[in-house]
Amino acid sequence: MSQGPLMPKATAVWLVENTSLAFEQIADFCKLHPLEVKGIADGEVAAGIKGLDPITTGQLTRDEIEKAQKSPHYRLKVAVSKVKLPEVKRTTKGPRYTPLSRRQDRPNAILWLIRNHPELKDAQIIRLVGTTKATIQQIRERTHWNSASLQPMDPVTLGLCSQIDLDFEVQRAAKDRPAVLPTDGGAKLLPTEVSTAPAAAEREEERDEEDLNADAVFAKLKGMSRIDEDDED
Repeated sequence: MSQGPLMPKATAVWLVENTSLAFEQIADFCKLHPLEVKGIADGEVAAGIKGLDPITTGQLTRDEIEKAQKSPHYRLKVAVSKVKLPEVKRTTKGPRYTPLSRRQDRPNAILWLIRNHPELKDAQIIRLVGTTKATIQQIRERTHWNSASLQPMDPVTLGLCSQIDLDFEVQRAAKDRPAVLPTDGGAKLLPTEVSTAPAAAEREEERDEEDLNADAVFAKLKGMSRIDEDDED
């Protein structure tokens, strides 16, 4: 599918007024419906629109129009520009541009990011809402001139950044954040080797005491038996 002119209705108005092209030819070139082109010719559509000359704008050549006028079935083709413009490379350096109507909402968005995503670095906040490091520092320290009136507001809702950009920066900050060591959550069960060691030792001590007590009893019994023998003698 070929590309149409930049201003299709204005171009159609000029072609209707200045050429003898068929409605279908104009409609095909301007990507309009033939009935819409007929309405332009009847003055019912595009009233007040000034015609745009596609020849002066470089979208059509005069030879192309004459060829189409001679053959009703010929389809007009958009002229190819001989001047090649260099491709504009997107750059991610520098803060994001924020429209004038949204700049007053940036401090509220910065406050929201600081409170809800403290892991974000200043450079990430700058990329998201297009602010400066000094402004972020002032809002952190509550020295901003409008600190008393600031209300945290989601930058996505305000239209300062997209949800995809916000999620990307949050995930990147989470990866850079050091791992949190587990805190002491209270008493825990000891390993079996540790928990059973004292009990085993106590049992050994009790056995030793029992052995000692038994020896003492037998010694006393032997002593008593010797005394009885002496008495009999």
